[in-house]
Amino acid sequence: MAFDEYLGERITRIFKEKKIVVEEKKMMGGLCYLLNDKMCVGVVKNELMVRFDPDLQEEVLKRNGARIMDFTKKPMQGYVFVSPEGVDMDDDLQSWIELAIEFNPKAKASKKKKK
Repeated sequence: MAFDEYLGERITRIFKEKKIVVEEKKMMGGLCYLLNDKMCVGVVKNELMVRFDPDLQEEVLKRNGARIMDFTKKPMQGYVFVSPEGVDMDDDLQSWIELAIEFNPKAKASKKKKK
C-alpha cells in the first residue's frame, strides 16, 4: 500500500526545523513518526494521522479535514486522520504536528513485542 511520500517529506522537514529527533518507521501500510518511542504522527495513504490528548477529541474533530481514526474499524480516542485539505498549507501541517508533540510526554508507549 502506497502512501503520500511528499507529505512524509514535509513532516520530516518540520521535525528537522524544530531540531526534534524522531524515528521514521514503516507501519500500518504507511509511515509513522515515533517521538520518544511513542507514535506521534504518520502518513496513511494520503492522510495525516495525528495522536493527541484524548481530552481534546471533541475540539480537534472540529478542525478542518479531521475525522475520527477508525483504522481498525473501531473509533480510536486521541487519534485522527486529517484529509489533504487539512494539511495543504504548511502552517496547518505544523499546527497538527505541534498538537501531537505537545501530547507526547503524556502519551503511553506501546508495549514492545518480544522477539
